[in-house]
Amino acid sequence: MTMDQVGSFLTRTRDGSRLHITDIISYIYLFLGVILMFGPVIWLLMSSFKTQAALIEFPPKFLPYAQQTVEVEGYDEPLPLYQVTLEDGTQATLAQVRRVGIEAQMVDPESPDEIIKVPIDQREQIRTVELAWNNYIEPLERFNFLTYLKNSVIVTTVATLITLVINSMAAFALSKYQFRGRDAIFVLIIATLLIPISVILVPVFLVITQIGWNNNLWGVIIPGAATPTGVFLLRQYMLTIPDELIAAARIDGASEWRIYWQVILPLTGPALAVLAIFSVMWRWNDFLWPLIVLSRNELFTLQVGLNSFQGDLQIQWHFVLAMTVLTLLPITIVFAILQRFITTGIATTGMKG
Repeated sequence: MTMDQVGSFLTRTRDGSRLHITDIISYIYLFLGVILMFGPVIWLLMSSFKTQAALIEFPPKFLPYAQQTVEVEGYDEPLPLYQVTLEDGTQATLAQVRRVGIEAQMVDPESPDEIIKVPIDQREQIRTVELAWNNYIEPLERFNFLTYLKNSVIVTTVATLITLVINSMAAFALSKYQFRGRDAIFVLIIATLLIPISVILVPVFLVITQIGWNNNLWGVIIPGAATPTGVFLLRQYMLTIPDELIAAARIDGASEWRIYWQVILPLTGPALAVLAIFSVMWRWNDFLWPLIVLSRNELFTLQVGLNSFQGDLQIQWHFVLAMTVLTLLPITIVFAILQRFITTGIATTGMKG
């Protein structure tokens, strides 16, 4: 798509010639929607390039500003630069040596022999937009990012595959087989959505402990493999598949497994893609359950690993934000690949009851 086509698309009007009140309302609504959806993400991205001092300043700044410094003869470290208003009203660029109370001791970078004392309210920082790449580099040097990434990929991939298989099998049985108690079982599965996760944490943890899956990635993967949301989504979609296809397959001698694998699953592709996106999001962002099951550092997922930047007295927010941006990239890629199935999968779910 060319820039002219993009511009024509973005400036379309109701009657094709002039703006109508509905066009204005629509554009305002869409603009506010974009701000609400992407504003926090953009703010997160910009904040990940800020220094720790810039993150806590008030009022907060959108761009990552950094204090400009200069090398001054006679001083081991670069000194911060300030725009100073002198007693005669003139402006000067000075470097601050130290601050004593409400007074700053400063020098002229070109002639640093003389100390100039300036009230702190008569100076203003000289700052430029500067990306703090060290927020990404330093954590990767002392943070087992690749190990945590590998664990997260394993948990997310295996759990999503198991979720798709188990939920599709359950949905196939509940949508295409007639047996006593089918509707009651389906209602019971949906009713489990009403149970808070905090209620089942202790029983599930005791079961995991009994079978020896503490500090084991299987202990993170298996408990959430079957989801009522996935069963509901796939069952409602499978109800739209004509029963005549299954009857024809049985007449041709296909087994029930072959019908499920070669007839039902290919036709349920859009709904499976939607469930795959949901499962990837759930598993990738899961924090509480892996935190309970895993205590060995080499088994941590990314979300649990990010918790290592939280100390007893201080949280290194600049590192947390940078690593959070990195953890968003894989799930963003998955969403970008599968997002075209979302509309089809959700729109056709439940068309036939």
